[in-house]
Amino acid sequence: MRTRTFWLVAILVGAVFFGLSLLAPNQYYFQAGYKVLQYVVLATAWNILGGYTGYVNFGSAAFFALGAYSTVALYKLLPVPLPVLILIGGVVSGVVGLGMGYLTLRLRGAFFSIATLALAVVVQTLITNWDFVGGSRGAYIIPPMRVPILGHYIEYLYLVMVALSVLAIGIARTIERSRLGYGFAAIRDDEQAAEAAGVPTLRLKLVATTLSGALMGMAGAPLPYYVTYLDPASGFNLAYAVNSIAMPLIGGMSFWLGPLIGALFLGSIQEYTTVAFSSSSGLNVLIVGVLLVGFVIVAPNGIIGLFEGLRGRRR
Repeated sequence: MRTRTFWLVAILVGAVFFGLSLLAPNQYYFQAGYKVLQYVVLATAWNILGGYTGYVNFGSAAFFALGAYSTVALYKLLPVPLPVLILIGGVVSGVVGLGMGYLTLRLRGAFFSIATLALAVVVQTLITNWDFVGGSRGAYIIPPMRVPILGHYIEYLYLVMVALSVLAIGIARTIERSRLGYGFAAIRDDEQAAEAAGVPTLRLKLVATTLSGALMGMAGAPLPYYVTYLDPASGFNLAYAVNSIAMPLIGGMSFWLGPLIGALFLGSIQEYTTVAFSSSSGLNVLIVGVLLVGFVIVAPNGIIGLFEGLRGRRR
């Protein structure tokens, strides 16, 4: 399928999906759908760097929280429409991603991953001590109760996250089929060989960190309007870092569809356990960990790799 056709199909599917969601009997379905789609964006963003390029990022929560706290800061300064807040959150996290890449991408393997984890700790410490955005006390965000046409604000947030999911998936698929994606794959397969062949590896890795960070920031920007109270513990929640890695791994990292499948699968399970057992985020992280270990043993290439293997055997 050509890229332009894919974008048209993706937008149409997103519009139909949102239209069918309006038939939901109560507002809970929009809240649950928002959380699952949030993970779709986050997992897809992580996969651009971790899956396509092969650089494992443990600092996803930092980029996500930067988008959220950008919204808090602007909320206190002046009224800004949510789409603009999302764009600004993406720019802030993208710039931080570019800076992180410039400082750390000469490291490889576990050294790079440790550096991204250190970045998350540094960013959380700075936010915790920044009184303007609430510091350790947190900050309250009061969203409007209703919006024109749609009605409840949660429906508007859900629509925004549907649009962000379409955008993230479209970008990932476009990259995968482009020269940029082939360059990412060359770095992932053998970076030294790619450098010897003339691939501008550092430049491509900077593009990957910037794009990945920007999409994570865009996913986090609407969070303050969803939770209405944001503190460092919720903004830098361990679940964001764990899920952003586990979902592409379980779905499959070599294909744009993998993070989508993994996010829908794991996100739905987590929502079910939260409602059925009144579970905390700790239990959800435990479930993700158990599933992740199981998939690493049984299907190391994820759900997509498992199906491709079964199809290959039938042939």
